[in-house]
Amino acid sequence: MRFTRRSALAVVGVVVSLAAGACGAGADDAAGGGSLTLYNAQHEDLVKTLVDGFTRETGIKVDIRNGKDFELANQLVQEGAASPADVFVTENSPAMSLVDGKGLFAKIDDPTLGQVPADFIPSSRNWIGFAARSTVLAYNAKKLTAEQLPASLMELAQPRWKDKIGFAAAGADFQAIVSAVLAVKGEEVTRQWLSGLKANGKVYPGNIAVMKAVNSGELEAGVIYHYYWYKDRAASGPNSADTELKFFGGKDPGGFLSISGAGVLKGAKHAAEAQRFVAYLTARSGQQILADSKALEYAVGKDVTPNPKLKPLTELDPPSVDPAKLNGPKVVELMQQAGLI
Repeated sequence: MRFTRRSALAVVGVVVSLAAGACGAGADDAAGGGSLTLYNAQHEDLVKTLVDGFTRETGIKVDIRNGKDFELANQLVQEGAASPADVFVTENSPAMSLVDGKGLFAKIDDPTLGQVPADFIPSSRNWIGFAARSTVLAYNAKKLTAEQLPASLMELAQPRWKDKIGFAAAGADFQAIVSAVLAVKGEEVTRQWLSGLKANGKVYPGNIAVMKAVNSGELEAGVIYHYYWYKDRAASGPNSADTELKFFGGKDPGGFLSISGAGVLKGAKHAAEAQRFVAYLTARSGQQILADSKALEYAVGKDVTPNPKLKPLTELDPPSVDPAKLNGPKVVELMQQAGLI
């Protein structure tokens, strides 16, 4: 099968120097190493693990500035060519599209683009996906049977789900899911769907809070990304023992694969090192670190051995979405109009 996928201006983050030895580095690296600045909106522990592996392999040091998707995206737009950032990494792709739309990314090297399937590359080819997270419906198995589950994410707008569903409306994760609904179904259907969610749903501060509410029986079901459930089950399931997951098929918007992206800034002061870092993220070495990590997100590289704990990526049936077309600002506008944020 093929896979076709409130923000505010803020200066966010603490600079953390991650220096490591040049073990495994080539002659040029051993002589000088180099450095780069990374604006990171992905999970800090996962990115630190990847950065540590990169520094061990190349001798290149990385300064990480952590923040949220749209906080850092808007910061990059504000900073423009004066930004100290060399690389931008996000959890969800709409923030990448915002920066790309302002013309701030350099082209990704062709060999790097060749390391992942085409479905994880935006049509602009100015950034690249290196991880993916599947949209799922977490449901309370004591309250619902498999036969009672919706066939489509769109059904959650129906009256049957009033006061029985939850989602983290203000988070970039859920907004990325809405962006997929917009891309697949169009603006008018998305408006109607959001209106139904406003009437039916309960808003929570995050995916884990949604999962906890489902597990306790406060909700029958909630929209989250897959890895929250898998990570909790790996920790003996304190917040997921009574929940199961539905993966939507048939290219339904509810099967949306959110792509974590990486891009090199056009104004990068360390462009060569930046390109090398993005290449590492998508190469076998970086991808295997991701696949074997406790993050339990999907590695997307062509040659990576997948994590056996996850439902195989090849068994998912997401909608065909160009990640370059996911319109984050429009989604925020529609969600504000619906009263969800």
